[in-house]
Amino acid sequence: MAVRQAVFLVGGKGTRLGKLTATTPKPLLAIAPDILLLDLLIEEAARHGFTDIVLLAGHLGDSVERLYHGRQIRGATIRVIREPEPAGTGGALRHAAGMLDPWFLLANGDSWFDINLRALAVAPPRDRLARMALRSMEDTGRYGSVELHGRRITAFTEKKAATGPGLINGGLYLLNRAVLDHIAGPCSIEQDVFPELVRQGAVDGRVFDGYFLDIGLPETLAQARRDLPFRLARPAAFLDRDGVLNTDRGYTHRPEQLQWIEGAREAVLALNEAGYLVFVVTNQAGVAHGFYHEADVHAFHARMQTELADIGAHIDAFYHCPFHPDATIRRYRHPSHPDRKPNPGMLLKARREWRIRDRGSFLTGDRDSDIEAANRAGMPGMLFDGGNLLATVRQALAAVRPVAGPLPKPIFTETPAMQAG
Repeated sequence: MAVRQAVFLVGGKGTRLGKLTATTPKPLLAIAPDILLLDLLIEEAARHGFTDIVLLAGHLGDSVERLYHGRQIRGATIRVIREPEPAGTGGALRHAAGMLDPWFLLANGDSWFDINLRALAVAPPRDRLARMALRSMEDTGRYGSVELHGRRITAFTEKKAATGPGLINGGLYLLNRAVLDHIAGPCSIEQDVFPELVRQGAVDGRVFDGYFLDIGLPETLAQARRDLPFRLARPAAFLDRDGVLNTDRGYTHRPEQLQWIEGAREAVLALNEAGYLVFVVTNQAGVAHGFYHEADVHAFHARMQTELADIGAHIDAFYHCPFHPDATIRRYRHPSHPDRKPNPGMLLKARREWRIRDRGSFLTGDRDSDIEAANRAGMPGMLFDGGNLLATVRQALAAVRPVAGPLPKPIFTETPAMQAG
């Protein structure tokens, strides 16, 4: 079963940021006008398929609760748990014991590590209690270093003793709920719990090379405000569904009918690893003709997500068009609905709802109507004529990347309100 819960530690005081965090929790600091760091972290978890998001709040927790508790963000439900008194990151986790899944993702709420979260959460280890995302650094002095042998973490070196290049803790973890057995009272997960688990051989590590930054210092907060706006917009891969991702059986809609095209899941994973947003855009005339319901479309897509998660992959969003000019169900009858390919409505809707960088984006489909929809949206369309989808996607990536060019400059500047926190 895929891991669906993500827990964020958002209770720290952020004392090194001085007056910036006197009245604002560190994760609620603005990275751009109207964009908080915690907004971005939650959206990342949600688009990777984590549908239960828990925020462990402490310092100024009423602000976190007021902004997020009970909200829905990209299909994920947000819950805020406020600890009654400061008890460290370990104590905060212990306080949430009754709400934790058997396996869950745990993340620091004050750092950005741009990785495929599904790859971290895939196939939880049976013989260990934790998996840690690691990052290679030229200078580990500020963070402390991590020793990795094979996939097992064997030791930590404290900040003061760490020097030179090495691996650091990236602040993202896959944890088994049994970790709570090692938390008796107020403590730090990083300083108290993990070292003990490492001595027991209960922690493995995975190395990722994504962009990493924490906002614990004024200079790194300023760097986040300079860098992250360049990285918020991603290129997108739009994929037709039947005949491209799965075998087209004719009005395919039952989850048990799902049969992946050769290389399809691996193609999605390759796009995830390349930093692309991945969208499915599919005409579903079977709904218009009364053969099945839109709920069946959603159920089929949920099965796809589950089976993609098995290899560490995910689709960011599914778009379907149930309309048809000859629909037997009146409410789905439309002479030329904007969403029905070859019209580009689904692609344009994705552009409105996501931060998409046009350069580098493309569509892959198996019909002329797919390619026409891409052309009308102003992006390249790659025709898939069967075979291995991974090979086609690799060709598409090679074709569009040379013209992707540099990222555009930010369209905003840091405001006086942001400078004051």
